[in-house]
Amino acid sequence: MTRAEQPSRRTVLSAAVVVAAVAGGAAPALASDRTGQNADPAAADVGPTAARQVDHRSWTTFQDWRDGTAHGVRAVDGARPGIVIATPAGRTDYRDPHTGTTATWEYATWTGPLHRLAVPATEVIASWNAQTPASTWLQVELKGTYSDGTDAPWYVMGRWAAGDQDIRRTSVDGQTDGRSSISTDTFAINDAATGLRLSAYRLRLTLYRKPGTRRTPTVWRVGAMGSDVPDRFTVPASTPGLDRELTVPRYSQEIHTGQYPQYDNGGEAWCSPTSSQMIIEYWGGRLTPAQLSWVDPSYADPQVCHAARYTFDYQYEGCGNWPFNAAYAATFKDLQGVVTRLGSLTDLETLIAAGIPAITSQSFLKTELTGAGYGTAGHLMTVIGFTAAGDVIANDPFSAGDEAVRRVYNRREFENIWLRTKRHNAAGTVVSGTGGVCYLYFPAHLTAEQRRALAAVGVR
Repeated sequence: MTRAEQPSRRTVLSAAVVVAAVAGGAAPALASDRTGQNADPAAADVGPTAARQVDHRSWTTFQDWRDGTAHGVRAVDGARPGIVIATPAGRTDYRDPHTGTTATWEYATWTGPLHRLAVPATEVIASWNAQTPASTWLQVELKGTYSDGTDAPWYVMGRWAAGDQDIRRTSVDGQTDGRSSISTDTFAINDAATGLRLSAYRLRLTLYRKPGTRRTPTVWRVGAMGSDVPDRFTVPASTPGLDRELTVPRYSQEIHTGQYPQYDNGGEAWCSPTSSQMIIEYWGGRLTPAQLSWVDPSYADPQVCHAARYTFDYQYEGCGNWPFNAAYAATFKDLQGVVTRLGSLTDLETLIAAGIPAITSQSFLKTELTGAGYGTAGHLMTVIGFTAAGDVIANDPFSAGDEAVRRVYNRREFENIWLRTKRHNAAGTVVSGTGGVCYLYFPAHLTAEQRRALAAVGVR
């Protein structure tokens, strides 16, 4: 999304939290090292990055799935362990708010064990990897425990299907208990300055299918990123440590301006799916002619149109729902996708060194990123490498054409606009930054180097 200085729907809540923190004169506490019952022996070789402001936990193994509470689902082993519907737990009616259609569905549930956050969180973002054949879909929910021992309600983090014929994939607005709220894809404490945090959570998956079919969703991965990133306008500068560029396809969102305006006004706002498609294809993901047959044959790069359609959130009315992009990436054979936060460009260098590019989310004034030529309240781009001087090599989809997508951005400028949580917009008002949000897509079957790099940045 590259709407110059227009507040995005997602950042309205976060901006309110930032203003509250500024008014209260307090900043969130820094996270401690991972110790105690959440200590992970594999983290011992992580080094300086072990002390984090982020806790990322995913459930992916056969034992993980068996550790949850199942009602109508069963765990399946194999190359990619997961859960499927076995014997449905019941039936329910769902009225799709975006079509007005009510239908009856069989359902089954899996509830994960309680996860105590190593970093008591001000924000939590869930993500999942699944396949949903026709006549199936799924819902992801989160229920938390606050740091004062009280409970948050079950919050819907997404209703999702890979396709758009059975239901319209959607976030759910209006969810709050007065202490926390859901803004599109993000759980957030309403007033972080009070010191209230989320100390633990459970995730619940509900798998749906039409009565009479034996089809089932299959979920291979579900998890969440909890974070407590200090309020900051600037971040410390990291030291350059890598000279490498990955060969990642280059796609422009701008050549799609005006195409399929029903998906968030066409290409002008398609930075997220365009970035997603670049990395999907880097890993070998390809769409078939049959999958692309719905796209006007006169349009270049039809796969970008496809990515926009199949990441579109009908409530958010945009393609920038972070977990929906990660879930879309995982619909391609042997790919995984997660949403997390990183702590520095050193983290990105660790990933690039292992051959893993990243999609970063940032907002900035035109004057804050030399060479960009625009300002934005929220934009996604793909980091593909670093120059010998340490500057960031990015595939920036907000470019006139595919040939102009590769950019080199000043390291210090890029690091600050990506990692800060507070900034001033063009009117001088304090608004939010993303605090290092990124999407990571990587193979289902990792090399040892890739596994070490992901573990080093907190993703397992």
